[in-house]
Amino acid sequence: MKISKAWPVKALVSKAWPVKALVSKAFPLRIDILTLFPEMFNGPFGASIIKRAEDKKLVDIRIHNLRDWGEGERKDVDDHPYGGGVGMVLRVDIIDKALKKLRKKKSKVILLDATGETYTQEKARALSKLNHLILIAGHYEGVDHRVHEHLVDEVISIGNYVLTGGEIPAMVLTDSVVRLLPGVLGKDDSSVDESFKNPSYKEYPQYTRPEDYKRWKVPKILLSGNHEEIDKWREEKSRS
Repeated sequence: MKISKAWPVKALVSKAWPVKALVSKAFPLRIDILTLFPEMFNGPFGASIIKRAEDKKLVDIRIHNLRDWGEGERKDVDDHPYGGGVGMVLRVDIIDKALKKLRKKKSKVILLDATGETYTQEKARALSKLNHLILIAGHYEGVDHRVHEHLVDEVISIGNYVLTGGEIPAMVLTDSVVRLLPGVLGKDDSSVDESFKNPSYKEYPQYTRPEDYKRWKVPKILLSGNHEEIDKWREEKSRS
């Protein structure tokens, strides 16, 4: 079996590339991320829920350096835009080569780009039910538009603001999807009873000890022990 050049998350955290971590395994969900800056994923994916999900073998996340498919001595992946303009554009042929290596029959390929459809919790739920995601983190002045037109299944934006690249959006999408996988959170229903379970909801307020702090008091209903009334209060607050 040929060993992948991917950087598995555990290898990024330990700064080693162990052979066992590189060999493909049958996880319920595999996420491949194409990026020019694989080291950016070290911290966010090396702790908390995503790390626990990997430890439980509920997800297999692989980080790929796009320059592995680059050309020439410098492993070039970009070029100047046709028609003039500032900055560099990621090349369609380079991305196509990478996708030919990673794409399977059931893969969903997503480009993270400011021109895309705005990301929602509904979309996160839909993606969490798939077997294989390939995320392309755009960078520089953008990506050759033929990638949008011919190579990806969807283009997604995480909001109407400017970021340096698609790495942070790829982290956001990955985190929101992984936490929805059965068995990742402490209780399966804890991922359902949250903000955005439907578009008209928001998460109800939460309180813990101390009960009275600087005369800022916990609502009496939450101390009543009447769970039916507490549920009604929470439902009310979710809609307000």
